[in-house]
Amino acid sequence: MTWMEPVARAAERRLAAAGIRLTLGGEPTYVPFEPEGLEWSITADGPTKLGFARALARELQREIWPDSTLLYCPGKRYEGEVNPRWALRLIRGEQGAAIPVRWPAPGQHGDEGEALAPDQGVAWLERLGARLGVTLHPVELRDPLDPHRRAWASPLDAVDGEPDVDPEAPPVWEAAAWPLAPELRLLGPAAGPAGLRLPLQHLPEGVPARVLTLELGPDGWELFLPPLLRRPLEVLLQAVADTLAGLRPPGLSGMLPADADGHWQVLGMTADPGVLEVNLPVCRGWEEYRNWLEHLERCGERVGLRSWKPGPDGQPGGTGGGNHLLWGGPSLAEHPFFPRPAWLAGILRYWQLHPSLAYLFSSDGVGPASQAPRPDEAAGELFDLELAYGALERAEARDEAGSDHRWLIGETLRHLHADRSGNNHRSEISFDKFWNPGTPAGCLGLVEFRALESLPKVEWSAAVALLWSALAAYLLNPAHRPPSLRDWGPDLHDRMLLPSQLWADLETILADLAADGLVLDPAPYRQIWAWRFPLLLAWQQGEARLDLRTALEPWPLICDFPREGGFTSRFVDGSLRRFEISANPAFRRDWRLHLGGRPLPLPTDADDAPLAVRYRLQRLHPCLHPAIDPQPALPLVLEGPDELLGFHLSDDGRAFLPDAEALTALDPGTPPWQGRRRPADVTLDLRLG
Repeated sequence: MTWMEPVARAAERRLAAAGIRLTLGGEPTYVPFEPEGLEWSITADGPTKLGFARALARELQREIWPDSTLLYCPGKRYEGEVNPRWALRLIRGEQGAAIPVRWPAPGQHGDEGEALAPDQGVAWLERLGARLGVTLHPVELRDPLDPHRRAWASPLDAVDGEPDVDPEAPPVWEAAAWPLAPELRLLGPAAGPAGLRLPLQHLPEGVPARVLTLELGPDGWELFLPPLLRRPLEVLLQAVADTLAGLRPPGLSGMLPADADGHWQVLGMTADPGVLEVNLPVCRGWEEYRNWLEHLERCGERVGLRSWKPGPDGQPGGTGGGNHLLWGGPSLAEHPFFPRPAWLAGILRYWQLHPSLAYLFSSDGVGPASQAPRPDEAAGELFDLELAYGALERAEARDEAGSDHRWLIGETLRHLHADRSGNNHRSEISFDKFWNPGTPAGCLGLVEFRALESLPKVEWSAAVALLWSALAAYLLNPAHRPPSLRDWGPDLHDRMLLPSQLWADLETILADLAADGLVLDPAPYRQIWAWRFPLLLAWQQGEARLDLRTALEPWPLICDFPREGGFTSRFVDGSLRRFEISANPAFRRDWRLHLGGRPLPLPTDADDAPLAVRYRLQRLHPCLHPAIDPQPALPLVLEGPDELLGFHLSDDGRAFLPDAEALTALDPGTPPWQGRRRPADVTLDLRLG
């Protein structure tokens, strides 16, 4: 046991004492050991991603869920993409409930037994129909993408018995004939399972669009399951398992039933730009969440996947896909936030007061144009957020205890927790899956924290989730909730994006928790901080010490840019960089700094007063201000009592390297840098001269 388990249990005891069961979910992302190709950089899918996902699913079946079933599902469809993205789902019964399917071999591995031969397809469908107590009427279809692949389609529907009278009553199956003309017996030309390419427009009138599809090829056999409710689908899957008789289990495709929630545990894997995203099953607490991260790390390593990409310097970096954390409840009937909008408003106020929760654990892309802008970066005025949070607090105080406020919460927050274009998925704390009846999967009661990056160590990700759980328990006490929001003004994107200030803010949070008996070891958070903001230069001579450390810089969004295929893509100008200068009193007393040949004045009003430098590393296309030249190399000179030391910035902006030629850039008559946009700014912008 580490220090984390006692803190997690203490936080969960507080929640339980208040009658709260707060569940955790996650969306960690993974990439191959050697990510190659556009599918591991900018596009969602490619030739290898599905293979990696299937391999990871098999490992999880072998190690964790041997009683699970793997299902290939159509995922989301995005503008500019021809087909829906795929989504693999591992399904099993809820804890303590009967498992959905008993396969002949544990884990439905798909690599034991003989493959179904092409001339056995119709006979096997006859056996399956007999098992269900119905006669199937398969019609064979041609595949224009592969003339050697055979496919049969058979309309099949079910009525779910009498669930109110006898939950175990078998469904009543109904099969229909499909008198399809020979010239119409053709699958669609799009890629994907045959069940998604059927000529459903030619089904007889009155026949539901529920069709069982069998396809056979040299790589094995596949079944596309008709869209059914949970109980009939479980019966159909069990009938498939019972008719294998030495056959290798088929690959399964289909859609999750609408009534699976509360009956199935589901782990998903989806294709996302540049990464493989894993959607964790609902976790009943922090330890279960941490255990899943450990399982994924072990299984991923065995198939060549990990939660980080090597950076240009070879050190681990984020995947670029994030590691979102979700809060919810065991069911909508037992949801922790529906009757407690004031608690939720207190959480949102606390997050707004502490920028480290938005910036310290996120990716390099922060600010209004990022994938997870803070509400006060996107909202027109802080006044609107104050009105919204205040309304939620008054609703709980006004209404009877235990009242259900799900609609009010959803309608109040989803319009404000959004980016500037109105996208309520792109938000630091997103409510697009909380309660929005107008969208698919919009009423799951989920609060999604999106400003979280994938981390190279499970311990780090677990520590971040523990911090979140501890804060949920801490903010149960109304006395701990901030009474108002803070208008950060220019400080938010100036001072509060510097490493020193973010660490100081996090120390304040840890102190709040410790004073309330929830003591979190700062060590893993300090390690994340050092990883997140790498040193560009660490120099010491005698008592004098100087550190230059990478800082954050919001990258502005530029106008729509056309891409091949006729649609546009969001572009940001990532040419700007920033670093923070930390000099101890001995350095400030005895040494001077020169950057680009000009003096760089250090603050003298306080030993720990922050100072940062913003510069343009490169000229991208497209970009803002193309007339402003980049400032590469950036010669840096340290002037001591008796010596001069030269450095220059590397081409990639990741280190200041020793360079005696930097001394030639010194010009004693050049005035110091004065590039502050506002007098109170702590960042010198070299573009201002």
